[in-house]
Order: sequence, then structure tokens, then C-alpha cells
Amino acid sequence: MSRPADNRAQFRPDDHPNDSFLLTTVVGSYPKPKWLNRADDLVDDADSKFDEENLQEAHDDAARVITHEHERCGLDTVVDGEVRRNEMVEYFAERIDGYEFNGPVKVWGHNYFDKPSVSSEVAYDEPWLVDEFEFTNNVASKPVKVPITGPYTLGNWAFNEAYDTEEELVYELAELVNIEIERLVDAGAQYIQIDEPALATTPDDHAIVGEALDRIVSGIDEDVRIGLHVCYGDYSRIYPELNDYPVDEVDLELCNGNYEQIEVFTDPEFVPDLALGVVDVHTAEVEPVDEIKENIKQGLKVVPPERLTISPDCGLKLLPRDVAYGKMENMVEATRQVEAELDSGEIDLEEPVPTAD
Repeated sequence: MSRPADNRAQFRPDDHPNDSFLLTTVVGSYPKPKWLNRADDLVDDADSKFDEENLQEAHDDAARVITHEHERCGLDTVVDGEVRRNEMVEYFAERIDGYEFNGPVKVWGHNYFDKPSVSSEVAYDEPWLVDEFEFTNNVASKPVKVPITGPYTLGNWAFNEAYDTEEELVYELAELVNIEIERLVDAGAQYIQIDEPALATTPDDHAIVGEALDRIVSGIDEDVRIGLHVCYGDYSRIYPELNDYPVDEVDLELCNGNYEQIEVFTDPEFVPDLALGVVDVHTAEVEPVDEIKENIKQGLKVVPPERLTISPDCGLKLLPRDVAYGKMENMVEATRQVEAELDSGEIDLEEPVPTAD
């Protein structure tokens, strides 16, 4: 088994309009319908008749809505918007034996995070995401991507009270993530994204992440596409080391920094496929198609079209829902236009792509 593997053709639609194909996707999270937030509150209200069964129905309805919204804007691979998840560490910590919660921790300003503690040895019990995937896969007419928080972030963003070192905890968690991915693959998942935002804030631990990824992909067939999402940071501190990671695709948040770091990935040659953020999730403005097209072309400085995936910079959940949809819709339209220009020769891959201002 070796990665990166040539496994992206399975996501090309049969009716794709162009010879060129740039895979379009989203990182994961999406604005929840306001009524779903109300439903989450009601189930915790002792005076409410709204129970867990009602909440399950509400989550199912929201997953249908967001999955269809992703399909309507033309994405090649879709996610349910992570509508069942509260927070990317908390959701999994609630499902992993060995974690406990002792109250929120202040992280910045007036923002609090319900940071868990690892109080005993971690262990795998019930599947974490299999039901979520199976539901979304039954709803969707497009391939479904499954984002899962990686073991480094699950360990780094928790208090470690049970292991001698954080590294030991991360490797144990990697074994659990491997079990979960095996379960997802058995259920039919073909596109898995490992989210490791903590790597951008502690880049000196890139070797630990690499070893954890080795454990995660052990035994996973090459036909299953494995992606890694790393949030914004000083990427020069983890490149070219990430070329050695056993993944098919690396998703980077570069639009937010106006592509100032794009040259980092041109020497030495970028080994995995590149998933390039082309719309900024930190601004509540919908970028015009022409602007997004120029952003897409930045990715062609790093990889050829057949190895370029197009996505937002990160999760969209903090945006107004109409803005999030507008960004995706324009992103897909820009991608299809770039494909057509590649087909016609309007984009010369031999000519250098202008650097962002």
C-alpha cells in the first residue's frame, strides 16, 4: 500500500460538462438551521415535552436540508454540514471511553471551550460516525465525504491526566480512529478527511502527526481517499515534511492569507494532491466568480489540474447561511469555468500564474 493513490476518478460525475475535472468539496461544518439550535435547547429544558426522539428527527431533517443544499449548489462531494456535532473535539470526547468533562475553560476574550480531560486509558466502544454517514449516504445522490477530528487534535486539545506523555495518548487515539475508519469503510465510505487544526499551532510536532497518520491508514484500502485538513498557520514549519504523510490529499487554508504562502509548496515538489481553499470563511461577503477563478489558478502553481481539489478555506459554520451557500455556489461556478478554459487552452499551464497582490 502506498499513498498518495490515484483514487479521485470515482468522484467525477458521469455527466460532468468538461474534459478537465477539478474535484469540488467542502471542509465540513456549515451553518445550522436556526430551528435546530432551538431544538437543541428544548431537549435540555425540563419543562419541555421535546425529547431525544424529537431531537433525532430534527437532526435528520437538518441533515437532509444541508446535504441537499450542498448538492443544489453543484458540489461533487457533499457533507451533512456536521449538523449533529456540537464541537469538533467535544463531540468525539463524549464517545470515547476515558474522557470526562469538568466545565468550560476560557480560551480567549469571552469565548469558552468545554475542554475535556483524559482521566483514564482511552478505548473504543460504540461507532462514532457510522450512523451519521449511513443516513447522509442514503439521502445524498452525490458521494459523501466524512470529516473526522484527528488524534493529535483530540489529544492536544484535552487535559492529559492518564498518560505519561501526550505523544503516547495521541498514538492510542490514532488506533481508535483507525478502527472508526474501518467501520466507515465497511459502511461504504470512500472519502475520509482527518482534521488536525492543532498542527498549525504546534508545528514542531509534525513527526508525531505523521506517525499517528501511519497508524490511522494501516489496513485501509488505497481506493479510499484519505485527506488531511490543516488550518491556517506558518506552513513553512511543516513543509516539506508533510510530503511524507501517508495521505492522498492535503487541504490548506490559504485564501485567508491572500496566498502569500503559496510559493512554500513549489520547492520541493508537492507530493499529495492539493485541496485549495478558494473562498475566505472569515468574511461574510460572497466573493465574485472572477475573483474565485484567480484564486483557483494559484493552485495550478503547485499541482496540475488533475491533482487539484477546490474547497472553502475551512468550515463555514460561523457564516450566515445565505452567505455560505453563495460562496459555495460561486465556487462551483468558478471551478467549472476554469475547467472549460483549461479545455480550450485559454489557461496556459506553462505560463507562470501571477502571484496574489
